[in-house]
Amino acid sequence: MNFKHDVGLRLIKLINVLFMTMAFAVVWFYYYASRLTDPYYFWGHFAIIGLFAVIYSLFGKTYDAFLISHYRIADIVAGQSLAVIFADGIMYVVMYLMIKHIPNPIPLLITFADQVSLSIIWTVIAHNLYFHWFAAKKTMIIYDVRRGMKDLIEEYGLDTKFKVVRTMPVENCLEDLSSIDDMEVVFLSGVHSHDRNIILKYCLYNDKQVYMIPRVGDVIMSSARQMHLFHLPMMRVGRYNPSPVYLVIKRFFDIVVSLVALIVLSPVFIVTAIAIKATDKGPVFYKQERLTKNGKRFMIHKFRSMRTDAEKDGVARLSTGENDDRITPVGRIIRKCRIDELPQLIDILAGNLSVVGPRPERPEIASEYEKEMPEFQLRLQAKAGLTGYAQVYGKYNTTPYDKLQMDLMYIAHPSFAEDLRICFATVKILFVPDSTEGIAEGQTTAMSSDTEGKEN
Repeated sequence: MNFKHDVGLRLIKLINVLFMTMAFAVVWFYYYASRLTDPYYFWGHFAIIGLFAVIYSLFGKTYDAFLISHYRIADIVAGQSLAVIFADGIMYVVMYLMIKHIPNPIPLLITFADQVSLSIIWTVIAHNLYFHWFAAKKTMIIYDVRRGMKDLIEEYGLDTKFKVVRTMPVENCLEDLSSIDDMEVVFLSGVHSHDRNIILKYCLYNDKQVYMIPRVGDVIMSSARQMHLFHLPMMRVGRYNPSPVYLVIKRFFDIVVSLVALIVLSPVFIVTAIAIKATDKGPVFYKQERLTKNGKRFMIHKFRSMRTDAEKDGVARLSTGENDDRITPVGRIIRKCRIDELPQLIDILAGNLSVVGPRPERPEIASEYEKEMPEFQLRLQAKAGLTGYAQVYGKYNTTPYDKLQMDLMYIAHPSFAEDLRICFATVKILFVPDSTEGIAEGQTTAMSSDTEGKEN
């Protein structure tokens, strides 16, 4: 069954790549190829078309554009549209270099519209075919400190993939492991390591698929280096310690990106500054103390989006999103478009921030988190960033514990390739409204979890 599932899924994905590539091939052969300064030989054309297929596939993977079994139709179409934008854009630059003058973009824009249409058609058909071929799997949820997994499955439209027929506290499951026998999938939600390992081994013995939400210790262990010592298998774990080469490349990337972005976006800076000043005559920029690597404090810069008396009582509060009455009219616009974050490019150029890294937290809020979750300080092993793993895969109101795990996942495996992937993936969240959802009214922190409640 797994073999049939994997082959069928790969075939469906391959058809999508072929559709998008064929659309590009048509515009290449019938328009751009004939305008080359030095015409290509026969196989050269296929090299160009193959290059498009590779670029589209890479960006499609970055934007989760092929995961029809886990994402909603709208999310898949959005991911494929972004992948096509980047693939077509890069190929346009390639064509400019080959034609040696600016090519007419209109044929490529028409092709892009065709590709989006093909994406919608493919996604709807593939989604229906997949769930027709593969019925929802009988699913059991075993929970401990984290509840509400069934609600999340329904909220994200995954009840077509996972048919939850049983939910059970971990202590009840341990009393009778045979309750797993007639299941196909098991979710382990917030289960402590000792209990989890007993259930996990039982599931593996009996060929059950397991989805497990990790705990902080699990994420830390994922960075362990496997080795042999005393003729025994060993796993060595240490603090964040990336190679000097990576750090040099990362800093060079930060300088180039921030410098170029500041120059290109200077008109946006000017217009935003005028709009803020004209609205309430207050300061254009907002400065706030934040934490970065090893607890170092620095002043972060943003365009001011709230009233000047937003925290007149001296209490640090997170935003409640659209319902926050402290946000100014101009502030609502620049927050929605993420323009308020742009002055942080100056902080990157100054070396206080990196383009990619854990988001810098306020000292007051960080200390509140650490009272209940001492591990929160572990995210200070790396320099803070403008964007990061938690920003790409979480939301504004994702709990600190979950954000910590995401940040530690990033810290566990530092690489420039991962930094680039996160940079490109950040583009997608600019178009996702729920990535800026606020916390509950009146909260000073986001410590409470939306997913913690009574399991149904």
